[in-house]
Amino acid sequence: MTSTRLQQLLQMLETEPNDSFLNYALALEFGKENNFRKAIELIETLLIRDENYLGAYYQLGKYYEQTGNVEKAIATYNKGIAIAKKQNNRKTLGELNEAMMMLEE
Repeated sequence: MTSTRLQQLLQMLETEPNDSFLNYALALEFGKENNFRKAIELIETLLIRDENYLGAYYQLGKYYEQTGNVEKAIATYNKGIAIAKKQNNRKTLGELNEAMMMLEE
């Protein structure tokens, strides 16, 4: 069953198909429905278009973890860490580093 929020996002994306925020929000909605394959696909596509959309790296890494793909999660966190350093975004850098430490435990 498709949520109202999901339907709204799909409708908005009809006019703004490359909007990074809308695509990210749509991925999160699919994630809430445990459709990790679709969520991963959307975020991967988003990051191809907009590799500096920093918040997406944490969530993509988490989706990879949830699907058992630890290697891709690590690679995603590492790429996000590099971008966070470049952007001097300490908050996101801390979140990504913490996610990496949790994987190492």
